Amino acid sequence: MRWPHSLQIRLGLAVGVVVTLLWVASALVTAQLMRGEMNEVFDSALQETAQRILPLAVGQILGREGVTGAQTVPIVRPHEEHFTYVVRDASGTVLLQSHMAQPALFPPYSGPGFYDTPKLRIYSDSALRGSITISVAEPRTHRDNAAHEVQMGLLAPLGLIIPLSLGAIALVLGLGFTPLRRFRLRLAARGAADLSAVETRDLPAEVQPLGETLNALLARLDAAFQAERHFAANAAHELRTPLAGAIAQTQRLRSETTDPASAARAGEIEAGLKRLTRLSEGLMQLARAEGGKLRNEDMRDLRPILRLMAEDTARLAGAPPVQLELPETEVRSDLDPDIFGILCRNLIENALRHGTPGAPVVVRLTQAGLLSVENDCDPLPAEVLAQLGNRFERAPGSGVGSGLGLAIVHAIMERAGGTFDVKSPAPGRERGFVARADLPLRLHH
Repeated sequence: MRWPHSLQIRLGLAVGVVVTLLWVASALVTAQLMRGEMNEVFDSALQETAQRILPLAVGQILGREGVTGAQTVPIVRPHEEHFTYVVRDASGTVLLQSHMAQPALFPPYSGPGFYDTPKLRIYSDSALRGSITISVAEPRTHRDNAAHEVQMGLLAPLGLIIPLSLGAIALVLGLGFTPLRRFRLRLAARGAADLSAVETRDLPAEVQPLGETLNALLARLDAAFQAERHFAANAAHELRTPLAGAIAQTQRLRSETTDPASAARAGEIEAGLKRLTRLSEGLMQLARAEGGKLRNEDMRDLRPILRLMAEDTARLAGAPPVQLELPETEVRSDLDPDIFGILCRNLIENALRHGTPGAPVVVRLTQAGLLSVENDCDPLPAEVLAQLGNRFERAPGSGVGSGLGLAIVHAIMERAGGTFDVKSPAPGRERGFVARADLPLRLHH
């Protein structure tokens, strides 16, 4: 037999079995002790009956005249006779007997005391120097039935007591494991990037070291991730100045050279440096998305931020203005404005960069906090869509971009508690691409 994996069920079964065995054993031992006490009481009753009847029987026998043979005590009223007796003389002749006595079942008198036969428990005594004897008998079945009733009286309530005990055990164990369930729920409610310490003060003493060990592991993981993010952010930040200088020198070289081949090569170098600059900016944004604070105490309207990012991104890309569809009322959120700006910029840049040239880019924000950015393009296969949220993943045939834009958006939404998905073709169309971010808003009415 394999024990269940649940510790609560294991403890419940073990304690339940032990309690059941203890109840049954206690009932059986009590029944056995009571059987002994009952035997003593019944033996005392036999002896007392013999000593009370014998003087009366002697007086009746000596006082009768002209009566021979056994005399049966008359019945006053019908009743169940548990004790029977016979009074005999020294030769064993029955002189007096109870109305239900069977003299053949009584062994010959052999002295005062208790005797057992297969069917009877007998006490015998004598008077007048052994000339008159009495034997009082009790059927052994009477004692067996009484003992059986006592055992059933002790065992029968266990049919109710044991289930109640098992229910109480299950309830107590359930209450005892409540801190563990709360601890598990606190862990399950965390985001993937939340590595802060978990509250362990309400854990039982036996599990407290486990919680502290888990918190120590989370602290080491957080330190390792923070070191990785800081390295990426610092490296990207340190690259900005030399990259800007290299781009300026390249542009100056292009303006000063008269050799077309040198000018073309300088242009390629400038384009490569600009791609490296965009990559470093993307790395800084990714580090901010994965390690920075995403939500504030203050609530702000997201519409002005989205409008500014849409206009600025389109202007820097040299593209026509995007089509903005905003609700008339405020969309207030505790999302950090800089983080929301990074999210909007990356979505719009991705749409402008990979959309059909000249085709409009539509940006929508609903009152419920659903931000969608749609552009026109050839539909993308499902296997390509599944990879677009990964770092440095580009659509097939796309040689532009760093492959970080959607990864940054995905990281922001994951840490902020929202959802992000992409679809192609756009819903209701045969072409197009749409990226949707369901922002974790707290709406104020």
